Amino acid sequence: MAQNNWHIKKDDKVKVIAGKDKGKIGKVLSIKRKSNRLVIENINIVKRHTRPSASQSQGGIVESEAPIHWSNVMLMCSKCVTPVRIKMKRLDDGKKVRVCRKCNEIIDS
Repeated sequence: MAQNNWHIKKDDKVKVIAGKDKGKIGKVLSIKRKSNRLVIENINIVKRHTRPSASQSQGGIVESEAPIHWSNVMLMCSKCVTPVRIKMKRLDDGKKVRVCRKCNEIIDS
């Protein structure tokens, strides 16, 4: 079942809080909402053995990022430089923004 209230967007900086890559920080490359997973730069690297084909003349071991569940990461605040929970705030012009709970700074995407 897909999660409705996502607080993480593409190009956000996140910190892994659980799993084999715990403590690492990376940038969100893509979001897979149906499976509640994120692909993060240089996190959860897997090795795939490939055969030579028409598109790839040389086979071998290819390393790539695998998706990680969104509950295993926390958004990083650029001002606090710590992983934080967020709250939503409506500005005067009616726009909704994400706000850091520690320093009350607006988190830009």
